[in-house]
Formats: sequence, structure tokens, C-alpha cells
Amino acid sequence: MNKVSHLGSYGLIIKNEQIVLINKANGPYKGKLDLPGGTIEFGETPEQALIREIKEEVGIDIEKYSLSDGNSTVITWKHNDIPEQLHHIGFFYKIENYHNEIKSKVEITKQNDDSLGANFYNINELKKSDLSEIAILEIEKLGYKLN
Repeated sequence: MNKVSHLGSYGLIIKNEQIVLINKANGPYKGKLDLPGGTIEFGETPEQALIREIKEEVGIDIEKYSLSDGNSTVITWKHNDIPEQLHHIGFFYKIENYHNEIKSKVEITKQNDDSLGANFYNINELKKSDLSEIAILEIEKLGYKLN
């Protein structure tokens, strides 16, 4: 079985018990709701990756943010029909201020092949079965109980 590590930066956008999540288009969390963010590209800082990924997936320009947490999980999935263990490692940032509107629909492009769009979801109504493993970890770490 292949073993792969993935390092990313992710945004926690929470207002009035609502959190912004993206609908995953590809990868191990395809069809699930996930935190917006993604891979730290070669030469980028975690903060640069956060700003770029949030703009691509959610359509907003971040004005103020702060590091909230670092976390990781290991999942098993099939990549091109080959079983793979993915060690998913992330930096998680609280997004405190931003400009523009959240994009509820996103066109799949070469730059953004991961998100079908973003929306606010009531945190208290979220189900674990609808969420990525890394999103579950972070939402519960913030003190919320998921169904």
C-alpha cells in the first residue's frame, strides 16, 4: 500500500454558529464537505497558501487571520484504484475579516479542481458522515458536538 503525506493550510470561517465549508470535487474527500484550503505549494509559506487557496475555493480576499491549530489524521482510500494511506497534515487559521461574497458555485479549472463551491452551514446540524475526517477533527476541537 502506498503511503503519502499531504501538508496544507485551511481556513476556519465561522459566524453565528455557521461555518464555511466547500463541497469537494476530487480526492479522498470527494462528495464530502471540507474546510476550504489546500496544498502548500513549493516555495510558499503556510500563510501564502491559505490566502491563495481561500481565494480560489471560496472567492474571498482575507484581510485578517490568526493561526488556530495544527492537526493531522491518517485515512485510507483508493487513488486510481490503488489503496493508499494518506497522512493529512494541516495548519488551521481563524479567518477574522474578509472582502467579497462567498462563492456558492465555482467553475472547475486547472487552478481550482477541488471545490464545487462554498456555503455557510449551521455547525449544530452537521453530520460526521457528510464531513471530511480533517474537518471533523477541527470542528470538534473547537468544542462543537457533531451528529
